[in-house]
Amino acid sequence: MRFVRVLCLLLPFFVIPVHAQTSNGGPSMVIPVLSSVPQLSDFVGMTPATAVARQMTRVDSFIQREPIDGVAGSQRTEVYLGYDQRTLYAIFLAFDNEPQLIRANLSSRESIDGDDSVELTVDTFNDQRTAYSFRVTPLGIQRDARWSENRDFDVTWDAAWQSDGLVTDQGYMVRIAVPLTSIRFPAASDQVWRVQFGRQIPRLSEQMYWPAYSTRQQSRLGQAALMTGIRDVAPGSNSQFVPYAFSRAANTLDRNAAGGPKLKSATELELGLDAKFVVRDAWVLDLTLNPDFSQVESDLPQVTVNERFEVLFPERRPFFVENADFFKPTDANLLFTRRIVDPEAGLRFTGRQNGWGFGAMLMNDEAPGLNRAATDPLYGEKARIGVIRGFRDLQGQNRIGAMVTERQLADGYNRVAGVDGRFVLNANWTTIASAYRSEQEPSTGGNTISGVQRDVLVEHRGRKLTAHIHAIDTDRNFRSELGFQNRWYRSDTSGVHSFFNVNLYPEQSILTSWGPRLSASYQTDQSGVKIYSSVGPSVQWNFNTTRFNVSVTDTAETLRPIDFRGLPQARVYDYTSWGVQLVDESLSQVTLDARYNEGEALNIVPAAGNMPSVADNRRVDLSLLWRPIERLRVDNTYLNTSLKTQQGVKVFDNEILRSSWNYQFTKEISLRLIAQYEETNAGPATRLVDSKNLNFDVLLRYVINPLSAFYLGFNSNARNFDIVETATGRELIASDSLTKDGEQVFVKFSYLFQR
Repeated sequence: MRFVRVLCLLLPFFVIPVHAQTSNGGPSMVIPVLSSVPQLSDFVGMTPATAVARQMTRVDSFIQREPIDGVAGSQRTEVYLGYDQRTLYAIFLAFDNEPQLIRANLSSRESIDGDDSVELTVDTFNDQRTAYSFRVTPLGIQRDARWSENRDFDVTWDAAWQSDGLVTDQGYMVRIAVPLTSIRFPAASDQVWRVQFGRQIPRLSEQMYWPAYSTRQQSRLGQAALMTGIRDVAPGSNSQFVPYAFSRAANTLDRNAAGGPKLKSATELELGLDAKFVVRDAWVLDLTLNPDFSQVESDLPQVTVNERFEVLFPERRPFFVENADFFKPTDANLLFTRRIVDPEAGLRFTGRQNGWGFGAMLMNDEAPGLNRAATDPLYGEKARIGVIRGFRDLQGQNRIGAMVTERQLADGYNRVAGVDGRFVLNANWTTIASAYRSEQEPSTGGNTISGVQRDVLVEHRGRKLTAHIHAIDTDRNFRSELGFQNRWYRSDTSGVHSFFNVNLYPEQSILTSWGPRLSASYQTDQSGVKIYSSVGPSVQWNFNTTRFNVSVTDTAETLRPIDFRGLPQARVYDYTSWGVQLVDESLSQVTLDARYNEGEALNIVPAAGNMPSVADNRRVDLSLLWRPIERLRVDNTYLNTSLKTQQGVKVFDNEILRSSWNYQFTKEISLRLIAQYEETNAGPATRLVDSKNLNFDVLLRYVINPLSAFYLGFNSNARNFDIVETATGRELIASDSLTKDGEQVFVKFSYLFQR
């Protein structure tokens, strides 16, 4: 493939030595190598009580970021640091004047919203761009993530590490132990890292950090402390293997069965392997055979009725999430890996050294050739996919890079290639710019087309002002088959979307902050015809544990004949809506997020023979997290959307109700039940039909770490249909009752072997 030629041209540049930054003039610390492994028992009475505890480096004097930036934390926090040749250790002593009010629940990994927590963030390459973050609750429940300066936290990243927690009569203690094999760092005898420690107290809406992490500056890692003292450590040429087995027995509806639709029984056994090899400490080769893409975590519900554009569901599959930030240099999602549906095997190579970064990915995808007639030219065809990414870190936090993606199917291909850069203008202003060109030749023949997408983003982040100005220009023939092109990036558009947020901090008030926000957008097609514009002022009031927001949005949207079949000419639709939102975390057992919107919206699902029109719209979004006891977590979601013509004729009502119950027996063992019901009642003013769907999901989990786990699950789904016998065979007909269209029992097991 042509991208291999590009790789050969780029490789010589990746061996040029570059010296990384080592100082920002801020605080610094030196940590010692430890004579033994520290435990919470070394800090009995929440004080360093043993020789190894007293050997560790101590930091304290945490500073608030919220609610009052720059003042001392309301509660005392101490952190003790050390390492050995295999592990980095951090012991947190989180003192609390009211320990009975500490929020701590026994929950599954990652589900720590609303609990007290502490956090260790390390930038192992000292480049102030990306970092590893490890967060732990008072009961030792983990959440890990990758921090990126231009995209915040990516919580899909998972690593194997250890944590413990203990609530005491003075507060709580947390132990974090991060194996050096779980993180990447330079091949150097003396390591220079950046480090930041954090603590969150939900009942006070307080975030505090050491060193100070002020809202007055844009960069998080630029405010981190330098950490030295780690010497002669390396994960070496270590390797890890994660074999997996997945087995299921299922009854599913076969719509193409002989004689007509019927339920079909089937069993399945899948065996696969993920392997990782670390080369020269900072370079990683990942291989996967028959990738483990069976899902045990379901996507959260989203409204898809009456939506013009594709809804984004995030990537959850393990092979794609590690170092995912390598392949997403800008907000333009040119590599959305859920487009790779059913691969047989894959290879990924990523790493950084001397200010350079490189990533490459190769795999195939069987999905395009499946479920096709034997006479179809694409029957049995597999897509071949390749991605190359390279970047160069410059002085400060600046970076330039390039990426090439290619998808080949039969005799056709789609190729996207371009350059991008991130530039820090000062402590508050940052800009990201890119230019990418696509070339596409259809698999079934036809003319080759090409186009360009240009993208410039300017952001200001400060305590009193946040601004986001984003200009995107996309040619008519730009195509990205491996990307996710939302309304701002779609072909044949050019425009700007932006928001400006002002924060005010009144003194001696029940308000912690409040302020107005203005969102605005303007978009045209490539001929200069306006196709979308909106203006949305809003105001938000922040109390201690409560937020309240009021907003109004005025929109003008143009539909052209290419947007809606049957429109004789372009037509402009003007509509206005208003909304309120309340978020409350005052109670330790309940978190509420309630939203209500009313006004007008565009009906793009009119009855057959009718054109789109402005309709009256009402939407309710409710999210309620309830923790009745320490081990039980109940997440409830209710979504209701109602649309009527302005003459009062019903278009549709859409309801989604989801309830997830998770009981945690231990840190490793849990039982989860999810029930989700969705119903659409169609009126005379739409081409939609009535639909109902009921799904049950039961899952028993034993999770040692993200890579070593056992799952036993059951899933059942029912829809509103009947199968009837006719003179020509079986047929599906709509029904008011629910009929099961699928169920499965599955077992999944994976285990990490490490060398």
